[in-house]
Amino acid sequence: MTSAKILDGNAMASQIRSEVADGVRELKERGVAVRLDVVLVGDDPASTTYVNMKRHDCEEAGIESKTHRYSADVDQQELAALVEQLNGEVEVSGFFIQLPLPGGLDAMPLISAISPAKDVDGLSPMSAGRLSVGLPSLLPCTPHGVIQLLKRNGIELSGREVVVVGRSNLVGKPLSQLFLRENATVTVCHSRTEDLASVARRAEILVLAAGRREMIGADYVREGAVVVDVGIHRKEEGGLTGDVKFEEVEPVASHITPVPGGVGPMTRAMLLYNTLEAAKAGAPF
Repeated sequence: MTSAKILDGNAMASQIRSEVADGVRELKERGVAVRLDVVLVGDDPASTTYVNMKRHDCEEAGIESKTHRYSADVDQQELAALVEQLNGEVEVSGFFIQLPLPGGLDAMPLISAISPAKDVDGLSPMSAGRLSVGLPSLLPCTPHGVIQLLKRNGIELSGREVVVVGRSNLVGKPLSQLFLRENATVTVCHSRTEDLASVARRAEILVLAAGRREMIGADYVREGAVVVDVGIHRKEEGGLTGDVKFEEVEPVASHITPVPGGVGPMTRAMLLYNTLEAAKAGAPF
């Protein structure tokens, strides 16, 4: 039994950032700046760290960035006014609201108000609807990152049997739509799925986005399947793990994503990709 090929998200994300940087330079030569704005509310350490990482990514790609910081007791209407303002500012290529928001704030009305042309997270109901019916849209970063990681590693998607475990609006639902767009046959599983192991074993490509630590072992995986682990969890003893028991599944799979270093870096890279695409669409030529 041979070991699976590791799908290196760090390397692929670096390649995408380089491509984005080239695109940003081309726009700047035409007099078009590319800018990403972030709305950060409260002082959640994880959110702050993530926003700082995204700002570093922007610097690397030559994208201007601005963070709008608010205390946790900010008024909902003040955030709504900011969204309206950013929608109208031509110098802002795209923007997003860092989630989760502190208690007392309702994220959905704010996200729903983001113009689809600037929705670089691809999470608004309008963006989701456009994806669902096949209209052009900015794609949600994690699902798009999964598709890019697979395609850029030469993994055929058309005609393949795909099982996605998880039906969240963030990953499971939009990812199933993207696989359908690639002409795959898709099954979406969830907490009510009966005999999950037998369904999962049908998959030529198995994607885990259930948010349950190390729930998938070798008995869920078809010999030679491609396994994509979207989950990320902190271990009590330190370090990170995913929804997959990596050491157990890796000998069975043909390809597998590690945690960390798999899907996570791709999510960040696709945010830059979306920002560039938004800037191109809004450019006056």
